[in-house]
Amino acid sequence: MAANPVVDPDLCIGCGLCAEICPDVFEMNDEGIAQVKEDADCDGAGCCQDAADSCPVDAISL
Repeated sequence: MAANPVVDPDLCIGCGLCAEICPDVFEMNDEGIAQVKEDADCDGAGCCQDAADSCPVDAISL
């Protein structure tokens, strides 16, 4: 199983694209910053790479 993605909160601008593209893995926290859901299954979701590729500030590392 691949490691889950990591969102760099210092880079994230809170655009919400990752949560829109891959809602099974990403969510927006109370500060409006993206985070990885606790029980996220990146491999099962099949959308982590698309979400990372779509991040305008490259805040997501896989």
